[in-house]
Amino acid sequence: MLSIVIVGAPNVGKSTLFNRLIGKKLALVDDQPGVTRDFREARTRLGKTEVLLIDTAGFDLAEKNSLNERTNVISRSVIQNSNMCLFVIDARKGITSLDSLFAESLRKLSMNVVILANKCEGRLSDAGFYEAFSMGFGSPLAISAEHGIGINLLADAVDSYNNLDQTTS
Repeated sequence: MLSIVIVGAPNVGKSTLFNRLIGKKLALVDDQPGVTRDFREARTRLGKTEVLLIDTAGFDLAEKNSLNERTNVISRSVIQNSNMCLFVIDARKGITSLDSLFAESLRKLSMNVVILANKCEGRLSDAGFYEAFSMGFGSPLAISAEHGIGINLLADAVDSYNNLDQTTS
C-alpha cells in the first residue's frame, strides 16, 4: 500500500485536504494555527490507488525543546517513512520563507513530492500558484481542499506515481 504524507506550514489546509480525501472529518480544522499536534492516518483510495494517507502537524519554526520542535520531529519521522509527500502551500499567500525552508528539507530527503497550491478557488491565488513552480518539484497542482477543486488531478498524479513505482520495483 502506498503511504502518502501531507506536509506544509501551519494553516495551509493540510487537515482540510486530509478530511476531503478520506471523505469524513477525522482531522481537526481551525483558523488558529497549530491545532494539529500529532498525526492522523486513514486508509482511502485516490483514483485507482489504495493509500495510507497521513496528516501531519506540518513544519514550523521552533525553539529548542519547544512543542513546535517536537511536532517537527514527529513530522520528519513520518515523512521519512512514507513513499510520497503532498507539499501544500497557501496559494493566496504565495511562497513564504517557511515554505522555502521546508522545500529545502524535502529536497535533502530525496522524496517524491507533489506540490499542491491550495485555496485556488479564486483569482487571488493566481500569483501564488505560479510562484509554486519555483519550488523545484515540477508543476504544481491547483486545488481547493475546501471546495474539492483539483482533487481529480491529485488522484491522477497518485495513480501515475503508483504505476511508475510498480514498474520499477
